[in-house]
Amino acid sequence: MKRISGKDWCIVLNLTGGIIFYFGFTMLIPIVIGLVTSEFNSSINFAIGFLACILTGLILKSIFKGGKEAEWIHGMSAAALSWIIVMLLSAIPYFLSGFFSSYLDACFDVMSGLTTTGLVLVQNIDHIPVSLNIWRHLLTFIGGQGIIVIALVFLPPSGLGFKSLVGEGKEERLIPSVRETGKAIWYISLIYLLIGTALYFITGLFLGMYPLRSVFHGICMFMSSWSTGGFAPQSQNTMYYHSFPFEAVCMLFSILGSMNFGLHYYLWYRKDKKDVIRDIESKTFITTLTLTGILLIYGLIREGIYSSLLSLIRKGLFILVSGHTTTGQMTIYATQFITQWGNIGLIAIMLAMAFGGYSASTAGGFKGIRTGIVFKAVIAEIKRYFLPQSGVVVEKFHHLRDAVLSEKIVKSAALIIILYILMHLVGTIVGVLNGIPIIPALFESISAGSNTGLSCGITNPNMASSLKITYIINMFLGRLEFAAVFVFILFFVRSVFKRS
Repeated sequence: MKRISGKDWCIVLNLTGGIIFYFGFTMLIPIVIGLVTSEFNSSINFAIGFLACILTGLILKSIFKGGKEAEWIHGMSAAALSWIIVMLLSAIPYFLSGFFSSYLDACFDVMSGLTTTGLVLVQNIDHIPVSLNIWRHLLTFIGGQGIIVIALVFLPPSGLGFKSLVGEGKEERLIPSVRETGKAIWYISLIYLLIGTALYFITGLFLGMYPLRSVFHGICMFMSSWSTGGFAPQSQNTMYYHSFPFEAVCMLFSILGSMNFGLHYYLWYRKDKKDVIRDIESKTFITTLTLTGILLIYGLIREGIYSSLLSLIRKGLFILVSGHTTTGQMTIYATQFITQWGNIGLIAIMLAMAFGGYSASTAGGFKGIRTGIVFKAVIAEIKRYFLPQSGVVVEKFHHLRDAVLSEKIVKSAALIIILYILMHLVGTIVGVLNGIPIIPALFESISAGSNTGLSCGITNPNMASSLKITYIINMFLGRLEFAAVFVFILFFVRSVFKRS
């Protein structure tokens, strides 16, 4: 195994410094918005955060010289470390705003935004500054595309490379050039931003909003749904709008946002659009959405809480899509999950959140590619029992291109799913130890670990610090899909062990 030296730390910290430096410039947006809206205190708070990021990035880059070319361990470690430092620095303007009861709460909300989770600890959302409100949603938009992807656009190609991109969960190149892949991801997202904001804006006008207010809500809600982030500019979340057309737009962009960026690229640039339907992730998503939908409808009918088929479909379908795409937007009160939906309904939503969206997207969860691969492997194993001993089963699947279902691929997919399940169980145990019943504790743990953001009322500023820290870790692990975090831990431990 590779020996960790001071030069390795120099590479990791140099890469991390570059990521933090370029991320810092995104805070210029809330600074400008604060100046335009006369929210000068908010602009000052973000200016402090901006300077903290810029100075930290410059110090790391100037003190620690990169030297040799980065390897996998450097890129993955830099990806994990940069997310931690960005959380700590971005929490500064949050805490200074006075809308968070502690610095830990500010860190929680930042991590929730960056990981596109959507669980909130901010207080009095309806009256926070416009600049802070937009920044919360912008954070989900940035986190959905990836803070590494931001840096890739600016840093030289030899800087971060594909290693860091994989560490952030974007494991597929859309284009041979890694830097061009980063640009393509942002290009796709910005085009959707224009289209989505326009649709939300028009819908808002029909709801009676003034044009400027409709633009504000349109931008925020698009970034929330496209990035599967779950935030909303009002405390009642999507329920605030009381509009089925508005909810339909939310569902549309939640589904689009949960799709693999590679599939969006194929939709735009390839002639054969059938590849999108043939893809194993699309087939898996449709299958799991249908199965969990049937279970949910059965559970809600059994509880008898909705008097009409329309209300059953409207409430049930929206929450199901919101959960399965790991968006986390809500059209019911959090306590209704516990008091009205019943255990079967909760189990259906928990399964949907756990399955999640597509790989290399803004969504969380197991991801369709892994669920589909494990299912295909089980079917292939069953087929073997019906063949003669000399028979050979060669199973294939289509994901952007045809591929053979090898044992290595199956083991890798199964391992990640097992790690997610263990993480959900650990979060549940911490919840139970804090006096929370097991079903709600499991629901909230899955929501945090799958980066969904649906809540049954457990997540609030008064919950135990141990739960806040646990959910921060779960959101972090779920977003980076374990690998980068484990590599960085091993990197750190081996460097310390060598010196001791």
